[in-house]
Amino acid sequence: MRILGIDPGYGLIGYGVLEKNNVGIKMIDFGAITTPKDKKLSERLKIIFDCMKILIDKYKPDEMAVEQLYFGRNVTTAIGVAEARGVILLSAEEMKIPVYEYTPQQIKIALTGMGKADKSQVQFMVKTIIGLEKTPRPDDAADALAVAICHSQTNQAMRGL
Repeated sequence: MRILGIDPGYGLIGYGVLEKNNVGIKMIDFGAITTPKDKKLSERLKIIFDCMKILIDKYKPDEMAVEQLYFGRNVTTAIGVAEARGVILLSAEEMKIPVYEYTPQQIKIALTGMGKADKSQVQFMVKTIIGLEKTPRPDDAADALAVAICHSQTNQAMRGL
């Protein structure tokens, strides 16, 4: 099963692609979609949509895992991220990819066993689980891989694999 993990945003969107089988997890690729700060939000959302379609076409995921929005202090940023998440979800729906959503706490528990783990603990576990020498950069790509790992473990438990 191929999983596309997404850490949503509108300036930087992390992605990570994993292959899950009975033997374990293999990292296929990771990276980030960036949008120019000088563009209007509508133009940035179009860039995200187009790039998501390219990623889906390139990696042909069986499922997509997306981090749910954590509503912090900055309402303006949260609204922009929510709109970007909508575009990301739409791209998956248009390409007929099932989408699964996980809260930051669910992701932290799946990777570290602790819902209040900090970013460095999650990144260490991403690196360890996938067997990488270095933590993936940018942080958003590491977060996207964490979402994909969470899904691979949750999905495995749900299916009894």
